[in-house]
Amino acid sequence: MRADLHTHSARSDGTDSPVELMAAAVAAGLDVIALTDHDTTAGWAEAADHRPRGLTVVPGVELSCASPVVGDNAVGVHLLGYLFDRGHPAFRAERARLRVSRHGRAEEMVRRMRAAGLPIEWEQVQRIAAGGPVGRPHMALALVETGSAGTVDEAFRLHLHHGSPSYVRKADVDVTDGVRLIRAAGGVPVLAHPLARSRGRVVGDDVLAHLAAAGLLGLEVDHPDHSDEDRRHLRGLAGELGLLCTGSSDYHGTNKRTPIGVCMTEPDVLDMIVGLSTGATPYAD
Repeated sequence: MRADLHTHSARSDGTDSPVELMAAAVAAGLDVIALTDHDTTAGWAEAADHRPRGLTVVPGVELSCASPVVGDNAVGVHLLGYLFDRGHPAFRAERARLRVSRHGRAEEMVRRMRAAGLPIEWEQVQRIAAGGPVGRPHMALALVETGSAGTVDEAFRLHLHHGSPSYVRKADVDVTDGVRLIRAAGGVPVLAHPLARSRGRVVGDDVLAHLAAAGLLGLEVDHPDHSDEDRRHLRGLAGELGLLCTGSSDYHGTNKRTPIGVCMTEPDVLDMIVGLSTGATPYAD
């Protein structure tokens, strides 16, 4: 069984609709995918209603979080949540807060780019987002459309990176609270790409141990942004802490060059995730 437990659709910052995402999974020979859009479950219904026969879909989310480190500094981290009750009041309210903040952040970033003379329109960015939460990939595509950048990568490098004048930090939730919210909603929390240094600072082993004590159930070990040494280290640490080890592509369609299914989760680990959850069940035949 071939299972990729971290993918994104156009309901957040991917380019494929949920239907297109599932078609890509089938074309890649996958048996299972998890739909884990940022801070939203908006794609769940479409995935459930249009799932191809033979493909299992694990409904999930990727929650925007922050982990405190030394002093007042914080490290942005992402927390995958699988098979939770999306109607759980506290967790639903937190996801709604994050989505509202994302919208305001995106509007402010577009305003700053326009003030700097870039020919980008808010309506244009919304059109590209196709009704989903607006993120930087949608702004990047708008900049390419208007000729302000030749590629999405160039748009990020010139105008959308963390140090750019237009950048606005997005809201997040304390990662410990995120773990507890997912558990309270009957879900299985797994820390996404914990050693992806290309994305910025990463948390230390002490933070991972703290999260395990707070209820974290797994680490995303096999990820395109992890080196072989990273994977060995995380696998050893997961063994010490009693955490599951997952693998996934973090597929975003054409927004990122990583193909779907490039990293996968072992079948027995998927079985344990399903067994640990009490909030939802996979969409399956």
